Amino acid sequence: MTVSWSFDDITPRDEIALRIQRLQAKLQKHQIEGALILQNSDLFYFAGTIQQSHLYIPAEGAPLLMVRKSFERARMESGIPHIVPLSGTGQIATLLTDNGFTIPETLGLELDVIPAQTYLQLTQLLPQTRMIGVSHLIREVRAIKSSYEIDIMREAARCSDTVFACVPQILREGMTEIELAGQIEAHARKLGHQGVVRMRLWGNELFYGHLMCGASAAVPSYLASPTGGAGISPSIAQGPGSNRIERHEPVLVDYVFVCKGYLSDQTRIFSIGRISDDLIEAHMAMLELQTIIKEKAKPGVSAGQVYALALQWVEDAGYAEYFMGSGNQRIRFIGHGIGLELDEYPFLAAGQKTLLEKNMVIALEPKLVFPGRGVVGIENTHIVTADGLTPLTRYREDIIETPVHL
Repeated sequence: MTVSWSFDDITPRDEIALRIQRLQAKLQKHQIEGALILQNSDLFYFAGTIQQSHLYIPAEGAPLLMVRKSFERARMESGIPHIVPLSGTGQIATLLTDNGFTIPETLGLELDVIPAQTYLQLTQLLPQTRMIGVSHLIREVRAIKSSYEIDIMREAARCSDTVFACVPQILREGMTEIELAGQIEAHARKLGHQGVVRMRLWGNELFYGHLMCGASAAVPSYLASPTGGAGISPSIAQGPGSNRIERHEPVLVDYVFVCKGYLSDQTRIFSIGRISDDLIEAHMAMLELQTIIKEKAKPGVSAGQVYALALQWVEDAGYAEYFMGSGNQRIRFIGHGIGLELDEYPFLAAGQKTLLEKNMVIALEPKLVFPGRGVVGIENTHIVTADGLTPLTRYREDIIETPVHL
């Protein structure tokens, strides 16, 4: 079989084995006999392939990857030693017993993402088995990145910085948001961006990210994000649209770069000519808040504490009304975990008790949304270290101003 990618892109077997061992430890702790993995991001994490498969991970022992399509690709891509063909879901019980497994009395499923029809089908196929949600355990495992993962995310961040550096050369007065977006995205694709940005939350989806100018950046949408945008039509209802970019207004570019499945999330503010002094001051305030959080967000600090700190700071600074949205459209987080998906653990959100741990990777995004005027603020992807948050994305953080051409 001919492929265009390098075999260096395949997840190493020892990496796969370590991930499975970490999940097995959690299954044992919660007395769950095994887990059946179906969702693409989880499959890629634990098996190194997204071919149409069911990955059975017992609480003890070697896993079994049952593949419907494409079996040959799965054998080439996956770090799972034991891979068998699967003709259909109805064959799962037979394959388990034929390969030395007993049918588990308790089986973990990704109940936050699998279709209800799939769940009901599995309950019929395994009537003696009690189905238990294990998505929380899976997400806890995925929240702590290995050095292998961090190296890939560093490369994604470097590519992201390169993409953002091209924006001032492309940005010009009178072009539409969607036109600017297309040119930036073409540059990202040349660098190897995979195109797909995966999100776990049902009903949420993203195409590269958000790019909006002036007042359109402050238009709310359904997405779990401080920014929305009108989009190109109600069918997408977010992101860049047909608004023309004018001088002296903030241009928000909030884009995700994806390298070998792993994400880097970054936001910068651009403008054609200088924007108003109060918006510049607001932007500088968000940079100051970012610095404070980077120092405070250390291992052992709860995610909720970080959010509470930010909320108090913006209250004292006089920006609470515009922080992470406006009015009842405001969201109650300031950052989120990132990895194979854009919405991973931990969430720096109200009431979250998750303790930060070393090698979590977090997109920190303090932003201010001014209805009718636009958005200012910052977003960078960081690693949690003993000293706080260390940024992976490093492109300049001030408002990047290009000259007005008369």
